[in-house]
Amino acid sequence: MGIFTISDQGYKKTLTLQSPADLRVVGNYDCASHEEIKSAMSKSRIAQKKWAEVPLIYRAELMHKVIDVIIENQDHIMNVVMEETGKPIQEAMSMEIFSAIDSLAFYAKRAPKWLRDEKRSMHGPMSFLKKTKVTYKPRGVVAVITPWNGPFILSINPTIQALLAGNSVIIKPSEVTPRSGKLVEDIFLMADAPQDLVQVIIGDGLAGAQLIDEVPDKVSFTGSIATGKKIAKQCSENLIPFSLELGGKDAMIVCSDADIDDAAKGAVIGSCMNAGQYCCGTERIYVVEDVYDEFVEKVVYETKQLNQSSEGFSDIGATFWDKQLDIIEDHVEDAVQKGAHILVGGKRNPSLKGLYFEPTVIINVNHQMKVMTDETFGPVISIMRVKSENEALRLANDSYYGLNGNVWTQNMNKGMNLAKAMETGACSINDMAMSYGVNEAPFGGIKQSGLGSVNGKEGLRSYAHAMPIIIGKKSASSYPYTEKSFKDMKGALKFFWGNKFLRRIWG
Repeated sequence: MGIFTISDQGYKKTLTLQSPADLRVVGNYDCASHEEIKSAMSKSRIAQKKWAEVPLIYRAELMHKVIDVIIENQDHIMNVVMEETGKPIQEAMSMEIFSAIDSLAFYAKRAPKWLRDEKRSMHGPMSFLKKTKVTYKPRGVVAVITPWNGPFILSINPTIQALLAGNSVIIKPSEVTPRSGKLVEDIFLMADAPQDLVQVIIGDGLAGAQLIDEVPDKVSFTGSIATGKKIAKQCSENLIPFSLELGGKDAMIVCSDADIDDAAKGAVIGSCMNAGQYCCGTERIYVVEDVYDEFVEKVVYETKQLNQSSEGFSDIGATFWDKQLDIIEDHVEDAVQKGAHILVGGKRNPSLKGLYFEPTVIINVNHQMKVMTDETFGPVISIMRVKSENEALRLANDSYYGLNGNVWTQNMNKGMNLAKAMETGACSINDMAMSYGVNEAPFGGIKQSGLGSVNGKEGLRSYAHAMPIIIGKKSASSYPYTEKSFKDMKGALKFFWGNKFLRRIWG
């Protein structure tokens, strides 16, 4: 929700939520108590033991049942998401519904192959004596702690992967968007998932901390750097595996040979999609001076075409959280005070009742301004003139964030070289950052933007323990040691590794 308040009545915390679109109260929810969280964990462990025995092919079939439920209930899901976030209907469909179904179908098809026992060829002398298999065993109970900017997709996507790997899941959605997270539990139950396989606990940050105190077998967290560091510290105390997908300050480099029309449109959607509230949002744009004026002119034109309204069919919806709106305003004000110039927008939308910040274009920015260094998370297009692509690259890498980036050029070799040189978890060429939506690709940040990978084969397998099993009819060891065993070892060393040609074969 755009605004939430928590009242503590001693025995129970209550969460009161207001819509960011029109500020009306849309729900009151009891926060889970510590005892309820303990109970959820106990039930989850029981459910997981049974689920782990279910063959992968039947786990995949559950995902297809969930697809059917989502398609049948898509309007209800979109309505809940829009009521909690103020998203336009197109974004509720594309980011939440379409992406969820795509993930369900993608992993349901591939999980039986990616998680089945895998043969590994052995090298050297051991190739005559042993075989190796790697089996992917469930970790157990996975705690999924999710943010408010993609409240349904960022709850269901890790859940899909965790369940296919044989785990049970407890989701703690953001207190800003609890109903969107709760939908995941409801949908799996409607698809006839086993009782307690997927559970949702509603609460504030304390509830998330108490959930980790119950020592789940993995924690998947998406959210802020500050909270991510707290979770990392808490997990380390019990050696709980975790993945952190944290904030971003994605850079866009516009080369002198870029298709300027295409790049300008890419800048606008990259900065303004989801009202700028997504971790891969384009937050700083470096444009080579040869094309700077043309690029700015076209960005201004494209931005002025955007429709911001409280109606479902608009281009930019509300800011999901009132505290985030304060941050956006602070960043824009800081930039103006330090010499930046606003060409479009720059303030709350005075014609709308809710939490709406106008799509904004700012120029004359530099790295002394918060809007170019700290995560703004709003519909702000910040454009900086640079002398060369090398300068653009240097500035793009001058950040403690490293999640995504994008490069715009018609020379693919140049684009690849710049993309590889960017200090970021992923990069796109001639498009906004797309990596989270590409299920084939691992997704994860570097620097302060996170630890570990989600999505792709790597992400799916991170929800399992890769257990090697070494197989042989007889022990390969010689113990106690003898003079003969020592000579045999020296002989093997000379045969396999002493010959420069053979070592390349046996290595």
